Amino acid sequence: MFPLPGGIGLSHLCAYEWEAADGVCGGSPHLHLACTEAYVVTGGRGAVQTLDVGGYRETELEAGVVAWFAPGTVHRMVQRDELRITVLMQNSGLPEAGDAVFTFPPPVLADPDAYAKAAAMPADDDAARRRRDLAIEGYLPIRDALVAGDPGPLREFHRAAVALVAPKVEAWLPRWRSGALAAAELTGEHLRALANGDASHLEQSGVRVAGPSEEDGYGMCGRRTEYRIDM
Repeated sequence: MFPLPGGIGLSHLCAYEWEAADGVCGGSPHLHLACTEAYVVTGGRGAVQTLDVGGYRETELEAGVVAWFAPGTVHRMVQRDELRITVLMQNSGLPEAGDAVFTFPPPVLADPDAYAKAAAMPADDDAARRRRDLAIEGYLPIRDALVAGDPGPLREFHRAAVALVAPKVEAWLPRWRSGALAAAELTGEHLRALANGDASHLEQSGVRVAGPSEEDGYGMCGRRTEYRIDM
């Protein structure tokens, strides 16, 4: 995921077209524990299903729509007609380090080794589909409980996700400090320089270009295009 200014991650997704157990085509339900994620819809049609303590919601997606999810929101991308999305992710580097947690069934979530094996980057379509289907297996009971007015299973999933990532957080702090925090602090330095009439940082201006990689990867919700950095 290519970091934009401000420590924002950028990638493109073409949503999976595989049908799941409930007859819906699309991606793997998951949440983020420290990062807000945004979808900028660039083409096609689809939807995003979301779960939070307020209940279940399905939001239609078409070109021009922007939807975003705060940490703790379970989201599932739904494919209907060649849905394509640009993803903007807060705190670039943290989602790749484990901030994203799949809605696997409770026994998998309770076993860090089993979770790591199930969540590993797929090598092919079959593996990506198995990972998606396992996430759907854990997702549907949580969704059904919310529809019935019971947020208990979602809260249990939140607790299990936190237990999974808690041992990793110490290693995340340097990523955050060198990324999003450093970007915010640099803005503060620029503002102080401007207030003092100092224009020296303007001499560091210039264009930076990022081009898409030649190979797609398997994202949580679809085929993902990464970026290379040309300085």
